[in-house]
Amino acid sequence: MRHLLNTLFVTLEDSYASLDGENIVISVGKDEVGRFPLHILESVFLFSYAGASPALMGKCAQNHINMALLSPRGRFLCRVTGMSSGNVLLRKEQYRISDDQERSCLIARNFIFGKISNSRHVLNRTKRDHAHRINEEKFAESSKQLKDMLSDIMTETNLESLRGYEGAAATIYFNCFDDMILRNKEDFKFASRNRRPPLDRVNALLSFVYSMLGNDCASALEMVGLDAYVGFLHRDRPGRISLALDLMEELRSCIADRFVITMINNRMVSGSDFECQENGAVLLSNDGRKKVQKEWQNHKQEVIIHPFLKEKLKWGLIPYVQALLLARYIRGDSDGYPPFLWK
Repeated sequence: MRHLLNTLFVTLEDSYASLDGENIVISVGKDEVGRFPLHILESVFLFSYAGASPALMGKCAQNHINMALLSPRGRFLCRVTGMSSGNVLLRKEQYRISDDQERSCLIARNFIFGKISNSRHVLNRTKRDHAHRINEEKFAESSKQLKDMLSDIMTETNLESLRGYEGAAATIYFNCFDDMILRNKEDFKFASRNRRPPLDRVNALLSFVYSMLGNDCASALEMVGLDAYVGFLHRDRPGRISLALDLMEELRSCIADRFVITMINNRMVSGSDFECQENGAVLLSNDGRKKVQKEWQNHKQEVIIHPFLKEKLKWGLIPYVQALLLARYIRGDSDGYPPFLWK
């Protein structure tokens, strides 16, 4: 359990939330493991199989406390709201911003700033930890090129130009990706990023992990009352979770890419975990997907210090905290959206 930003995160998968007077009580079996006054809470995020009592859900709706129910793996199930809710005003403002390209750019550039900054940090971390196994000069030059983009990005007011910076930065970053694969090179070689379909094992692994991260981001946005399908950088397209794709930009390299590289370098996956299709596509096998999903859940339990809030959090809660920060900015409760900058 974690109380953060007036939000209670309950991550014990066997926990049950109930009402006792003006308090929310968290129990596992017959044991009470937590008790929190409702008046200090704006939201309750419950990652649990057991769920919550109808009395608590009714009380939260009555008191305008946003309650979201998710599976322990982070799949969004539902959100409890009352007769009137600030979520209507929040979404209307989200739609207004999305329809205004200049206002959209003010938020989108923070996503891209975070993405490039975190990509640069991944390169610097590799250069620091494995200097004797990589081309240091190549990594140093790539890091410098990414750093030089950052100041220009934060003054950019055009979405197309911003996408140009993002594309150029991705080319620089992925040019070093194969060098970060230090073991298992016989099964895992990376030439360039490709998708729909992925044409090699590394791209198949990246695409699968990105899809899991995207689902986590979509769940996080729905939990805080935002529309995951209406983005600022990624524009409207039927069936595309555009805002979730926006949010995950800053998280790709530090969460997903590092996870993929760790799995390969630690030989947690092998060539036998993939299947080659007749059209040249390479996909994870059923057993391979189960293996990656299990390790992904383990990775999400690792604890870090959030660079903006200075609080200890599990990796798996980062999308939810960023979604909260984004909603606060859109609602007008903060002066800007702080991207997640990994340190």
